[in-house]
Amino acid sequence: MSELTVAKLLEAATETLSSDAGESALLARIRRCRQIEPLPPALARSWLRCLDEYGLNPDTSPSPMVHDGNGLRERRQRLEKVLRIAKMEMENLYEQIAGGGYAVVFADAEATVLHSVQDPSLLREFRKTGLFCGASWAERYQGTNGIGTCAVECSALGVHHGEHYLARHLPLSCSGAPILDPQGQLLAVLDASTPDARDTKLVQHHTRALVQMSAAQIARAYFLDQYRHAWILRFHSRPEFTGLLHEALMAIGGDGSVLAANQAALEQLGQADREQLVGRDISQVMQLDFDTLEERARNDAGTLWSIRCACHGRRFFALAQPPGDGAAGRRASTTAELASQPDETEHEHVGSDPRMRHNLDNALKLAAHGVSILLCGATGTGKEEFAKAVHHNSSWAAQPFVAVNCAAIPEALIESELFGYARGAFTDAAREGRHGKLVQASGGTLFLDEIGDMPLPLQTRLLRVLEEQSVTPLGSERATPLELHVISASHRDLAQMVAAGEFRQDLYYRLNGVVLHLPPLRERSDKAELIRTLLREERDQPQVRISEDALHKLLSYAWPGNMRQLRNVLRTAAVLCADGVIRISNLPQEIVDADSGPCLVDSDAVAADDMPGRAALDSAERSVLQQQLERHHWNVSRTADALGISRNTLYRKLRKHGLATA
Repeated sequence: MSELTVAKLLEAATETLSSDAGESALLARIRRCRQIEPLPPALARSWLRCLDEYGLNPDTSPSPMVHDGNGLRERRQRLEKVLRIAKMEMENLYEQIAGGGYAVVFADAEATVLHSVQDPSLLREFRKTGLFCGASWAERYQGTNGIGTCAVECSALGVHHGEHYLARHLPLSCSGAPILDPQGQLLAVLDASTPDARDTKLVQHHTRALVQMSAAQIARAYFLDQYRHAWILRFHSRPEFTGLLHEALMAIGGDGSVLAANQAALEQLGQADREQLVGRDISQVMQLDFDTLEERARNDAGTLWSIRCACHGRRFFALAQPPGDGAAGRRASTTAELASQPDETEHEHVGSDPRMRHNLDNALKLAAHGVSILLCGATGTGKEEFAKAVHHNSSWAAQPFVAVNCAAIPEALIESELFGYARGAFTDAAREGRHGKLVQASGGTLFLDEIGDMPLPLQTRLLRVLEEQSVTPLGSERATPLELHVISASHRDLAQMVAAGEFRQDLYYRLNGVVLHLPPLRERSDKAELIRTLLREERDQPQVRISEDALHKLLSYAWPGNMRQLRNVLRTAAVLCADGVIRISNLPQEIVDADSGPCLVDSDAVAADDMPGRAALDSAERSVLQQQLERHHWNVSRTADALGISRNTLYRKLRKHGLATA
């Protein structure tokens, strides 16, 4: 089946359809897909099902099969528990891919859409494509697609534009992943789809990886919920993965027998099916008796310990969780994670903006388990301050935080700066040699800023260091062991650089264990709070305050230079102000003269004790919104573009001010 090509599909099509009209339409459709040959095996199988089993003509546009009313309610009730879990994860997934015009869709095992999260301004477009609640995306109705084909194949897959069987779905790019129940059966399908014809294969590949991770997270949470009254053994061959997404899970009854195991448990133990595990005593699976499991779970649930499997003696690192109401499964699973809970005093620069706090919460949880973090965002959005906040709230906060700006170090020096050099390694080197930044950061956090500017040859060496956790300085033959917690950052699109051959793909996937997008300053809801924080840091200018009209100007400005520009403006204004109060006359002329019409003020962030100022700012903001909406005929997308904010931000502000869109 892996060798199926368009030519073979043409042959099958000729044998399948006898009418001349039907055959010519089908052949024309398949010819247009020659550019995608050979088809991936799963999609080739789907195309043949569409031909042989369903008799679908790819150029027809059948009306969607829709389950609504009682039928839709019954389907949702059957999956009530998993749907409740999925809704939270779908919101997280949508935040990661928002801006690409995606809808995140949850469908049952029969490919009926039960819930979706999408850009409100694209509701009409998604409805035209059939992506709405109650619609069936089963292959027999919709041909090859990310939801229906995933449900049949029970595996993660992407269907990119021309790979759809029906011509009506050519604009769509879909990525689907199965959600399996604890018995390994298909429970539901998670999908991310976009009607944007500009969506590339590379972008879809990245989206599919995120969808797979979210589907696995839903399945993991559902497993723990279903067996919350059982004993849970969580394990992995690598200690940093225990307690995270890809950990193996086994539910164990009070008699010591295995009740259920997830797919990761089968893979870790090298078993082909669950019959080798379920029903057996835990001592037949692991070198572990139930009394030891019980003692570990009750007295030392937060500590990793080493166990071996009974069959091959392979070593794993495990956590034991006692029965309960699920609280044990939700609490921090290691002492490192407990130590990484946020300290409000350590990350004022992160602020209170919901996206920034969500990013920080995720970063702290993942960093505690050694997951690499990639920060994306425009220059000056505070990536280094964010990385410092993660470091200061980690269990290794007492160790060094070492920042390396890959764009600022001359290419000829970056290798010695990173990797260090031995005595006499080259002319003009320090006589005793020098430790590189990697060794200096060992045990602490290594922050690689502007990683996209690292030369390709050094990317290869960095990848080897990260994989081996050791470094050999220039001019030396002895490797130095490392313990690195890596956070990298870039304002460039690394995925596009990978596609252009400018950045190593393997290093890209090694660094982006999770990708966090830091919003530009103009979109943040906490600008007033940040202004006060930065003014407090100007210790040479104690108790500097800011007048209401000057604050209004700062909040209305678009801040193309982001946090870096704001800091410099405040630092200069604090020096220039005569009586400890920053006024408009102390601000740069470009800010004073800026047209405040299309820039929204952050009235949400004005302190509670500035109530007169809050009222004035609220009134000004509502007026600006109404003017811009009327100018753009109440088109939300155009209004958001004119204001320089996201559609989600605009909708939030419209709700706040009671402005309904036509």
